[in-house]
Amino acid sequence: QVQLVESGGGLVQPGGSLRLSCAASGRTLDYYVIGWFRQAPGKEREGISCIVTSDDSTYYVDSVKGRFTMSRDNAKNSVFLQMNSLKPEDTAVYYCATDPRLRYCDYDPTVFGSWGQGTQVTVSS
Repeated sequence: QVQLVESGGGLVQPGGSLRLSCAASGRTLDYYVIGWFRQAPGKEREGISCIVTSDDSTYYVDSVKGRFTMSRDNAKNSVFLQMNSLKPEDTAVYYCATDPRLRYCDYDPTVFGSWGQGTQVTVSS
């Protein structure tokens, strides 16, 4: 089973950037679907981005499209989320997740079985 560890969160001013990392261990990330999710206080966890590592196709929800970019580094067995033009409403705990049963991207958190511990992103002046 793959284990995931997120890093890279922090406090940033509106308009700033952060790069989140999701490092995997236990298995390589080839032929996996990996999603980034976030959960703000008092809100449900929402999927925001996804990558299918068999062809590195990426998908984004409208609220982050054009500002966030997901990528992968095979050598580091990691995926990344580059977040630009951050807004206060992006404040949340960010998680990466995967599940070996998935073959296509999905934003439903209930279908993902392996999760990282999360990393806090706070956008505030």
